[in-house]
Amino acid sequence: MARKMLVDGEAPVADGEAYDYDLFVIGAGSGGVRGSRTAASFGAKVAICELPFHPISSDWQGGHGGTCVIRGCVPKKILVYGSSFRGEFEDSKNFGWEINGDINFNWKKLLENKTKEIVRLNEVHQRIIANAGVTMIEGAGSLVDAHTVEVSQPDGSKQRYTAKHILIATGSRAQRVNIPGKELAITSDEALSLEELPKRAVILGGGYIAVEFASIWRGMGAEVDLFYRRELPLRGFDDEMRAVVARNLEGRGIKLHPGTNLSELSKTDDGIKVVTDKGEELIADVVLFATGRTPNSQRLNLQAAGVEVDQIGAIKVDEYSRTSAPSVWAVGDVTNRINLTPVALMEATCFTKTVFGGQPVKPDHRDVPCAVFSIPPLSVVGLSEQQALEEAKGDILVFTSSFNPMKNSISKRQEKTIMKLVVDAETDRVLGASMCGPDAPEIIQGIAVALKCGATKANFDSTVGIHPSAAEEFVTMRTLTRRVSPTSKPKTNL
Repeated sequence: MARKMLVDGEAPVADGEAYDYDLFVIGAGSGGVRGSRTAASFGAKVAICELPFHPISSDWQGGHGGTCVIRGCVPKKILVYGSSFRGEFEDSKNFGWEINGDINFNWKKLLENKTKEIVRLNEVHQRIIANAGVTMIEGAGSLVDAHTVEVSQPDGSKQRYTAKHILIATGSRAQRVNIPGKELAITSDEALSLEELPKRAVILGGGYIAVEFASIWRGMGAEVDLFYRRELPLRGFDDEMRAVVARNLEGRGIKLHPGTNLSELSKTDDGIKVVTDKGEELIADVVLFATGRTPNSQRLNLQAAGVEVDQIGAIKVDEYSRTSAPSVWAVGDVTNRINLTPVALMEATCFTKTVFGGQPVKPDHRDVPCAVFSIPPLSVVGLSEQQALEEAKGDILVFTSSFNPMKNSISKRQEKTIMKLVVDAETDRVLGASMCGPDAPEIIQGIAVALKCGATKANFDSTVGIHPSAAEEFVTMRTLTRRVSPTSKPKTNL
């Protein structure tokens, strides 16, 4: 979809009529908030529409801050913190802490405090928008044409606004598997707001949401069964690290069911009866579908403006985030590029610089770090070993380190930390880094800076480590684990 950049838009206003706004943003999640306030900082007249706040999304419920703040990253991480204490209590005994009597967990208290925090953050995002001089409009936005947005209210009332540019930042929504009894299952939205903590949980899915909720519920004492179709969870991540995560999940007491799908759910007196495609049956209090998300584009009336979507409903954009309609742009999960909050922020910043800042800039989707907040967490940046071999013109050097963290040497927990560097044999450039172990996201964030700067293995080797720390292993991996040729590619995406 390459086209000449026409920052000022193509369609003139008839008879000298002025647009209501320079920019109208649909969706006040991470990308929408960033796009609206930075556009305003360049002097643009901006409005943004968003649905009324609620922890669980629906056609008429949303909230400022979007999925990440209200029903995604933030509340999920709060629950991860809460579930981590179980292991800490176990580990503390060999450090001299004598815990007498039962340690009770109050799910309702955590839920109450989690909800208070997301309410606070919703209000913070509203203040950020207001302080930037952006007009906030409550309701569901849709396109009338390439320069007109219609905002609808639950009572049926509607108001139209015109804008020189329109930015769509409506994110994505959890999807459900189409099997008998699917209405008995929940998605991650509801999982973050359950009134009662389940004692028996079944999770369908092998992605990061499935793995994270398995860790959360197990950490809070539930029996957890995790079902996924492939041999290992976390398809798309480095195969070696996927195996490490699977081993850690089992080590924490989570029952894994690889190569298995669910075929039917039914309600019984004891709970939800789960039947697998292998004929297995079990009873659960909660069944979570964590089988992916779909772009939230269905109610936008995109065809009215000539905005094209792909087969799953993701809005098609060019390298500047411009859609097939020259005055309409889109960022974040609704475009299904890299579906991460920081990526939506980057795309929105690039959009505003391009359109309102006079600095055409493309989002850079290379070397984007990410994390899976399992217990312990996995974090990666750059290419996996499999991806490096797909792109390689020559051999790949792999350096790994597996060790027992100092804390575990006292607590006696049998859980190793694993680190890995993937290096181009010809140029010595580090192509990818990954780590599974405590504090992995904090460490990999720093490694990501090095990769963006084009660091070589020699740069890593010449860096003095911080001792004693796990992070120092990344600069002391001197011994080559293996040299791999593109002609001997390992099996990928197990």
